[in-house]
Amino acid sequence: MATRRTPGGPVGEPGGARYRSGRRRVVPGGPIGPGRPGGPDDPEDGEADPEAVARQICLKLLAAAPRTRAQLETALRRRGVPEEAAEAVLGRFAEVKLIDDATFANAWVESRHHGRGLSGRALAAELRSRGVASGDIQSAVARLDPEQEVATARSLVAARLAATRGQPAPARARRLIGALARKGYSPALAYRLTREALEQEGLDLAGAGLDLNDVPDEPADEPADG
Repeated sequence: MATRRTPGGPVGEPGGARYRSGRRRVVPGGPIGPGRPGGPDDPEDGEADPEAVARQICLKLLAAAPRTRAQLETALRRRGVPEEAAEAVLGRFAEVKLIDDATFANAWVESRHHGRGLSGRALAAELRSRGVASGDIQSAVARLDPEQEVATARSLVAARLAATRGQPAPARARRLIGALARKGYSPALAYRLTREALEQEGLDLAGAGLDLNDVPDEPADEPADG
């Protein structure tokens, strides 16, 4: 039976242009594209264009989740991208609004308050840890309606109230106040809303000798919000 040949050698010979190894077809010298090992934008390639590498890293991170400029700066620094190249790419990304810390802060506050029940104080701390400027943080947190913040805290108490039934009043109070504290609400607000909820169930916290100063922070019995 004649052997079909291709340029460079017959099919099935390791010396040919193509050969089969099991089910996998190996094509020596196959195309190399940006971002692939050995490609022009490969971060491991010492001769790669630093700005091209920086763009690739930033686009990959932004495709996974929104990021602040500070977070991208940190990522580029860890990958060894020269500062000049990093600043050039980040500047262009900011110009075209691929990076916008003010928009990031507004979306973060909206999502984390309604989705996780976090207070403005907790949200501000999260944004600071992500490198957002103070002015952008203040503007984003100011969008929270104080009445809405109280309503959210009250809903958190109501959601946890049933789980404390059957426990002594001081223990119930500690658990509810601790739950609000972990969301960033002030002790005064946490105590007031807890007292309201428990008094609606007929409990007299004052009669039980429970005072705000007698309610220590409850050790976290669940992961803190991050």
